Amino acid sequence: MNKAPSDASAKMRSLLDAQRAAFLRADAPALAERRADLGKLADAIRQNGARLAAAISADFGNRSRYETEIGEIVPTLSAIRHARRQLRGWMRPKRVAVGFELLPGRARILYQPLGVVGIISPWNYPFNLAIVPLVAALSAGNRVMLKPSELAPRTADFLADFLAALFPAEQVATVLGGPETGQAFARLPFDHLLYTGSTAVGRLIMQAAAENLTPVTLELGGKSPCILAEDAALPGAVESIVYGKLLNGGQTCIAPDYVLLPEQNLDKFIKLTVDTIAKFYPALAANEDYSSIIAERHYRRLTKYVAEAKTSGARVVEVNPVRETFPAATRKLPPTLIVDPSDDLAVMREEIFGPLLPIKTYRRLDDAIDYINGRPRPLALYYFGTDRNKRDEVIRRTLSGGVSINATLFHFAVENLPFGGVGASGIGAYHGEFGFQTFSHRRAVFLQSRLNGAWLLYPPFGRLTDLAVRLLSRR
Repeated sequence: MNKAPSDASAKMRSLLDAQRAAFLRADAPALAERRADLGKLADAIRQNGARLAAAISADFGNRSRYETEIGEIVPTLSAIRHARRQLRGWMRPKRVAVGFELLPGRARILYQPLGVVGIISPWNYPFNLAIVPLVAALSAGNRVMLKPSELAPRTADFLADFLAALFPAEQVATVLGGPETGQAFARLPFDHLLYTGSTAVGRLIMQAAAENLTPVTLELGGKSPCILAEDAALPGAVESIVYGKLLNGGQTCIAPDYVLLPEQNLDKFIKLTVDTIAKFYPALAANEDYSSIIAERHYRRLTKYVAEAKTSGARVVEVNPVRETFPAATRKLPPTLIVDPSDDLAVMREEIFGPLLPIKTYRRLDDAIDYINGRPRPLALYYFGTDRNKRDEVIRRTLSGGVSINATLFHFAVENLPFGGVGASGIGAYHGEFGFQTFSHRRAVFLQSRLNGAWLLYPPFGRLTDLAVRLLSRR
């Protein structure tokens, strides 16, 4: 990783030092203060929704304001509402039992803020994936430095102005810049660092953080599979898969990446998928509800995936209901089904992040499970079917960050569930109380009673020590 310009590094370090000094000067913020901060954040989001949607759409080239409301504003307000309601219970010290040998001593866990938290947020949901971690960090009483993605520059500028109007820089600061700034940001000695983005960059972030032994939460990605069982209700399953795949133009970390279904259902699935896409998006090129690809390099990457699939002999179905042309300048791609692709194709090796849907068939459910288990752990797994035993078998025999049954995406929206990956799809989790705990130090406290038997273990050792050890060993 190359070093950022020294002036940018010095400025970031100065911000960090100022936040740490402010943290050490003040007591941990009380419940009322934390709730007030979250409340003013929610009010500001409601007041700036249209401005936010315009900034994000300008960054993408086109993105529906409804997608911004559904994918950015609603879940962020839900996270704030949940935190404000539950924060008193989260902050309360937790009494825990002690062993017989330590009675009548007592023990408790205190939840204390870590200090200064770094957040590196991505471009695909540039508000949600910046602010929801911020909500968790502020709920836990921390100071925060945020580095938004340079691929969404208008939204990054919006975030900087938006947060500066709400919080002093010694509490929340936004750092703008490109990859070199991000690299230097990851090297800062934060008390915790959360990164959301690709697995490849996640490895570099972890290496940079290791220089300071900074603990990390990595929200990465991977190839999230959809399994359709023989008894899946195909019309409903297809609608959910199409919705999950095409939301935000497919640029969602938990979007269905590929489908596994019984070979006898292939033709019916393809027809239903084509019909559903036409129903959801009767037109594409000028349709404001159908998002563009964020950047030219991602657009070229996706077109190469399709070209390679065609060259390989895979069946490629481009869904273009009214046979429109797509000027390259719009960076829009038609939804594309890639049927029975070979596993050596890039579309099957790399996270897609676009409106392409590979479809593979299986003969036995065991084959689908083995296929998933032969690949890196995904961030999400989707199963469609009514047989509870088969559903539970899939959950038991696979491992993924999260699961939705007979739906896609929606486990992300449940604040009482942790959101995070496993293995190559991430380390750690947040959302709701899990986010509060991620950004808190769980401090162990033992309270010794005035009357206790600890003296039995003090030297010089002798018969009383033997008796105490034998007694403790038998319990």
